[in-house]
Amino acid sequence: MKKQISLLALLLVFLCLSAIPAHAQKAADTSGLQFTSIPTAADSIAIKKAQAKKDAAAAAQKASAAKANGGYGEVPKTLWEIFIAGFLGGLLAVTMPCIYPMLPLTVSFFTKKAGSKAKAVGQSFLYGVSIIVIYVALGLVITLVFGSNALNALATNGIFNFFFFLLLVVFGISFLGAFEITLPSSLANKLDANSDKGGLAGLFFMAATLVVVSFSCTGPIIGSLLVEAASKGQRLAPAMGMFGFSLALAIPFVLFALFPSALKSLPKSGGWLNSVKVVLGFLELAFALKFLSNVDLAYHWNIFDREIFLALWIAIGLLIVLYLIGKIKFANDSTLDFISIPRIFITIIVLSFVVYMIPGMWGAPLKSISAFLPPPATQDFNLYNLQLSGGVASAPSANLSDIGPKKYADGFTRGKVMDLEGWYDYDQALQVSQKLHKPILLDFTGWNCVNCRKMENNVWSNPTVHNLLKNEFVLVEAYVDDKKVPLEKNQEYTSSYSGKKISLLGDKWSDIQASRFNSNSQPDYVILNSKGEQLLPAQGADYNPDDYIKFLNAGLAEYKKNNGSN
Repeated sequence: MKKQISLLALLLVFLCLSAIPAHAQKAADTSGLQFTSIPTAADSIAIKKAQAKKDAAAAAQKASAAKANGGYGEVPKTLWEIFIAGFLGGLLAVTMPCIYPMLPLTVSFFTKKAGSKAKAVGQSFLYGVSIIVIYVALGLVITLVFGSNALNALATNGIFNFFFFLLLVVFGISFLGAFEITLPSSLANKLDANSDKGGLAGLFFMAATLVVVSFSCTGPIIGSLLVEAASKGQRLAPAMGMFGFSLALAIPFVLFALFPSALKSLPKSGGWLNSVKVVLGFLELAFALKFLSNVDLAYHWNIFDREIFLALWIAIGLLIVLYLIGKIKFANDSTLDFISIPRIFITIIVLSFVVYMIPGMWGAPLKSISAFLPPPATQDFNLYNLQLSGGVASAPSANLSDIGPKKYADGFTRGKVMDLEGWYDYDQALQVSQKLHKPILLDFTGWNCVNCRKMENNVWSNPTVHNLLKNEFVLVEAYVDDKKVPLEKNQEYTSSYSGKKISLLGDKWSDIQASRFNSNSQPDYVILNSKGEQLLPAQGADYNPDDYIKFLNAGLAEYKKNNGSN
């Protein structure tokens, strides 16, 4: 029983790795450090100017290198990351009730039919290759049907986000045992009949039969993987995800054909297989909530606030805990006579995560998962006050009454970051910059941008960064995926870049970013002067506060060099 329950650890590994953000935090860059003698007072001004020039050059070089590698921001997940996610999903699928019992049966079939171990290994290898070919073909079909551009657009499309939410809820309910998602039995029968053929064709149809028959277990995993790959991956992401999935699925069949005696060490099929399925069902429901949150934010439904999101995650986590200790039971579960040690450890980990989330109900930042939560400004009841040690009070501002009310601000109260005052209209921001004699920090962000939330919670909360943003820049928040806030009628236009009519503020920002700055990734930070001229190459997601401070200071130095110090 201990060996059986230990396979549940695969599920925990899958959950932990899926929560890892797309970009690991960068270490501080110390390559530019130099040891110099202590300057005299007369040298201090010259040294500051020289350092500012170096920072500007370093920022420009860094930006140019990043652009050469595909740009900044919330870039699509790499093919390697998609492959790993698919491989983990395949390992998880092996423990499903529709596949796990097939391992000894299939290997025994090859051993008896082949007559020799060498031939059995060869047939098992071809069987595994056939599984890989079938799943990779499925990934390629997804790409061909939707197209690479459509796949990249799915991440911010409200209709697709809501469809993904419903799809994952259906998958989750299926794993909980309400029903099974199956393909037509006639298809399985035809494939099974063809599997009696000899040679490669027979092996291929055997693999196809496994794919169809096991769809009730693998379908939700495949669906979730394709949702992730299609919405956040590159052109070949679905195919690469399916390659990883099928490789993990095929490896056990080949390995056990090589070492058939190892089949005896496998845990026997039993109720633990359904336990894996049920826990995965709960995780599917939790994952689905992120897509619903995306729609709520982009379309300003204003009903799925941060505390509601956390309450649902906490409830799902508690249900997993109760299920693991045997307090709740589903239709297909067997009786849990005792709780094994591995199961207890998994329960402790899940319960600890639930306890960690509870303070977030009152506004605790929860930085490790903040990127996946709705913005803190959506919190209705917030007792948490961000204390910026050593923070400097805001400098007195010029009278901005002649500029008029802040345009479009009512539509973005749920996106407000800490106490930073953002502007939402480009022309109005230029006027503010001219009035205050400050450069503009144009923040191309999005409601659905995970990396944007991570930057805001982990970098902008740094006291030095916060002080620079608050006192030295005119912050412009450009939500490129907003689907609700309309432009003023006299501001509507037809884009010369895309040819589309621009009538929403989000579409305008998206058009500006693509046509003027040749970018469509978020976050993307652009520093402009009061005339709207770009001072430095754009900077994207960089989770090292020191690097971000250098970028901001380099922008300030460029602004002051051309406009005079304040």
